[in-house]
Amino acid sequence: MPLSERQLAAFADKHAWQIPFDTSPRHLAGSGDARHITHGLAAAGWKPTSDPLSAEIILRSPDLRHRLQFDPQSATSAWWRLRAEPTDTERGWYAEFGELVPAEVLAGLTDALVAPSPAEPTNPLPVLEAAGWLIDGRGAAVSDPPGCRVERRPEKGDGTVPWREPDRVSWHVEVRDHPGPSAAGPRIWHAWFDGNTPEHLVTAFVTALADPEPLQRAMFDRTAHHSVVQRPSPLTPQQTFDAHTTRIKSLRAQARSARRQQTKPATAPAPTGTAQPAARR
Repeated sequence: MPLSERQLAAFADKHAWQIPFDTSPRHLAGSGDARHITHGLAAAGWKPTSDPLSAEIILRSPDLRHRLQFDPQSATSAWWRLRAEPTDTERGWYAEFGELVPAEVLAGLTDALVAPSPAEPTNPLPVLEAAGWLIDGRGAAVSDPPGCRVERRPEKGDGTVPWREPDRVSWHVEVRDHPGPSAAGPRIWHAWFDGNTPEHLVTAFVTALADPEPLQRAMFDRTAHHSVVQRPSPLTPQQTFDAHTTRIKSLRAQARSARRQQTKPATAPAPTGTAQPAARR
């Protein structure tokens, strides 16, 4: 079921009466509107496979390899789960995200998932360093002011083919309440990417996370912490909706272009040798 005009109109109706507030830092902005994620995937051809009368949402990619699950009744702290099945040439992978992950930050990852993979390798830590985060010598980055930590951790392979399987690196993101300079308080939300997750997707997530631009939240939206800073936004509700629809159109165009490339007939190879004479009868 593709994203419909009715669904976009419902998004516009919700935001039309809200007064937007610039909310920062991003990691404390709260979950926001999950349709930043689900609308983008639907525009790229992902389809819902869950019970429409259930609180759970499950979306599957057109090739059925990727699966995104949102479960607000989860018995664990992970409300979002993203899984990729293995193929003949690629490993499967798994990532999960806590309840209060900002939808716009997770959408940075899902947008990168449906876009063509970058030609050059990427690394999350230089992105965070360029954004002013503090990098230690153990492969961890801390936001300034503190509260969010991004850390890479070595992860052993499964041991099935030890001579061909090097140690992998998983990525962990934690947002915690910091009551004092030396003590870390309770965890607010987390993200975890296993060692097989394509690193450009992790980079896309932390790029959206470290973006200094504030996120828009309505006056009574739930934020992640009392220390969040909110100011009246110069953006109007119409501008917020226009930015959403512009992004949706871009993702839809990317998906159509990718499908055209997949269905384009292969060009017959040019002859490489001298033609042979027909056999005599």
